[in-house]
Amino acid sequence: MCRWKIGCENMGKSQRDKGYRVENNVRKKALDHGLDACYRVPLSGGGSIKGDIVVGCENSKERWTLEVKCRASGFKQIYDWIEGNDGLVIKADGKRELVVLDMGDFFDLVAGKHDL
Repeated sequence: MCRWKIGCENMGKSQRDKGYRVENNVRKKALDHGLDACYRVPLSGGGSIKGDIVVGCENSKERWTLEVKCRASGFKQIYDWIEGNDGLVIKADGKRELVVLDMGDFFDLVAGKHDL
């Protein structure tokens, strides 16, 4: 039985370990950007909070819940599209628009440190 994700009984140990490493690195980078209210979600979305990481500042009530995904080359097209831009807006037919940002820029925006 998987200890930290519900529904991951078919997930191998290396996949769980990779997910933990990536989520923990995101948490560390958020802390490096001054987001002192940052933690990994227990059970990674299997509980009352849906997502993997929650980030924010202690002096603010605002919190951002983030889902973390890591693929060897599954997001190559997104990286190609965002190259040379500040952000990327993506939209699938019948779905809402999403904005893709560099993680450091996003953390700076949340921390109120980004120069626009």
